[in-house]
Amino acid sequence: MELIADIMLGGGAIGAGLFCYVLSRRLSAFTTLENGMGGAIAVLSAQVDDMTKALEQARTAAGESSRALTDQTARAEDAARRLELLIASLHDLPEGGEPRRTRVVRNGDTRHRRPDDEEAA
Repeated sequence: MELIADIMLGGGAIGAGLFCYVLSRRLSAFTTLENGMGGAIAVLSAQVDDMTKALEQARTAAGESSRALTDQTARAEDAARRLELLIASLHDLPEGGEPRRTRVVRNGDTRHRRPDDEEAA
C-alpha cells in the first residue's frame, strides 16, 4: 500500500512539474516583445501616446477657431448695428422729392448749390 501511495505521489509530482514547464513556456511567449502580448502592449502604448498628441493639437486648433469665430461674431454684430442705424436714418429722408445735389467746383474748395436748393434750405 505504501508503494502504491509513493507511485501516485511521484506521478503527481511529475504531472505538476510538466504543468509548471508548460506554464513557464506560455508566460515567456506571452511577455516576448516581438510577437507576444508584450509587443501588442508596446504598440498600443505608442498608439496611445500618438493619440494624446493628436488630441492636444486638436484642442489647440479648436481653441484658435473658437477665438476667431468669437471675433468674427463681434464684428458681424457691430456691422449689424451700423446697418440698423443706417436703415433708421433712411426713414428721416423726405418722401417724393429729388435728393439735393451739390456741385463741387474744381477751381476752389467752396460748394455751390443750385438756386432752387438754396430756397429749400
